[in-house]
Amino acid sequence: AWKHRPRASRTLASPDNIIEAQPKTLTEMERSRLPPGMAWLVATRGGKNLTAGQYRSSVLLVTFLAYMMYHASRKPPSIVKSVLNPTNEQRELGEAGWAPFNGPDGNRLLGQADLAFLAAYSIGMFFSGHIGDSMDLRIFLTYGMVGSGIFVTLFGMGRGWGIHTMSYYVCVQILAGIFQSTGWPSVVSVMGNWFGKSKRGLIMGVWNAHTSIGNILGSLLSAMMLRYADWGGAFIINGLLTVLVGLLVYGFLVVAPEDAGHPSPHGAAGAAAADKDGKDGGSGFSKDLSPSGVSPGPLEGAQMRRKPQAAGFAAALRIPGVITFSLCLFFTKLVAYTFLYWLPFYIERTEIGGQYLTAAKAGELSTLFDIGGVAGGILAGYVSDRFNARSLTSAAFVYLSIPVLWMYREYGSSSMSANVVLMMLAGMLVNGPYALITTAVSADLGTHESLKGNARALATVTAIIDGTGSIGAAVGPMLTGYISAHTNDWNNVFYMLYAADLIAGLLLTRLVFKEIRQMTA
Repeated sequence: AWKHRPRASRTLASPDNIIEAQPKTLTEMERSRLPPGMAWLVATRGGKNLTAGQYRSSVLLVTFLAYMMYHASRKPPSIVKSVLNPTNEQRELGEAGWAPFNGPDGNRLLGQADLAFLAAYSIGMFFSGHIGDSMDLRIFLTYGMVGSGIFVTLFGMGRGWGIHTMSYYVCVQILAGIFQSTGWPSVVSVMGNWFGKSKRGLIMGVWNAHTSIGNILGSLLSAMMLRYADWGGAFIINGLLTVLVGLLVYGFLVVAPEDAGHPSPHGAAGAAAADKDGKDGGSGFSKDLSPSGVSPGPLEGAQMRRKPQAAGFAAALRIPGVITFSLCLFFTKLVAYTFLYWLPFYIERTEIGGQYLTAAKAGELSTLFDIGGVAGGILAGYVSDRFNARSLTSAAFVYLSIPVLWMYREYGSSSMSANVVLMMLAGMLVNGPYALITTAVSADLGTHESLKGNARALATVTAIIDGTGSIGAAVGPMLTGYISAHTNDWNNVFYMLYAADLIAGLLLTRLVFKEIRQMTA
């Protein structure tokens, strides 16, 4: 009878539950197919493979560190803006700034530098998702991190080399943006490979803390370098750390369970695309035979899986909810990235409790927005899992953020304590829906039943949603630079933010009513 069979001798795979078999001992050839660092780790265990749970933990850690550094390397521009383009009072104290950003149109040029990065990032995102679905994501992510780190470092080297040409900084920002676009589709796709749908919102909400922690780390490292009067060092230290984590990805990231001899958490659905028409992912082999006519082992099957037939843009766009959430993310990311790139600059130029802060202290204070963002991502993920309501949760957060942003603008300058509380609350409500849409929602849609089991679409769907959002991320900081430079009134910037959040909520109206009907049925 089934109940008398030894439990450790079988593996039950389902979308959300896996009972793990005892890990097998891998041969030298099987170990050679793992990432070099992971192969070395298995070799130190006498060839005994890691359990699926241990691999999942390593994937969580490596992808967390990877995207943490992607975001950390985006923070230096926001922290050094006030040093590159000082106020009149700071100039009277001897701070000259840095050409070409220290002229009367300095804010506009700083906005253009941000736009160069974010426009390249958003355009690259649409291509990188499709490419990522068609090649080894570990290699793809490694190239992205190393290239991104190099070009972030080159921006900072402009100080040491005495470069004052705008075209240099724009070109460096464009190339950095292109390489950065490899990150998000890759890490979300890897996470989707390893984790089923159960509690996906909460798991990815916690995991998505890498965004805010990366922002905090980048802010603190940049502020530390400003204390040494070295704005170039703010870029260099973050760029070099990004390269180092890229090497960690190359050595230890296992892209999918099948690569390590474990079953997919998506069960048979994850292999459905491979079985279509008797082929394995378009590799040209039958689903049961290797080129030699012998049934392949799990790692051999993983090698065949590395030649997938990626889902096209048209198929991904037809998934219900993709276009709606893409447009919603355009506006929520516009708000989030306006804070990402301009909050320290705004804080330094706003009198708080009767005094102004230095650029370094403003950068450190701005990290509280990201601390609130960590809580927001986790809370949004938990609530959406608890009530199975991604759209309703996202809409509630964006609507609530409007009055909180108004209070931050009106009362945040009254005292330091009021500024801290309102900034953290704003961070929670602004980053909550942004985190939810870019993680759990993207993963849900990328494995939607309309794809008939084609799990190759995950990075493509993620790229479409986050690529559209990244256009908003480019527009927000650019408009902020233009508005603040031409009107000299930050109230107009906040009006833009209120409108963006309102539109984001309205876009979700149809999906919200659909979820309410399902909840009350």
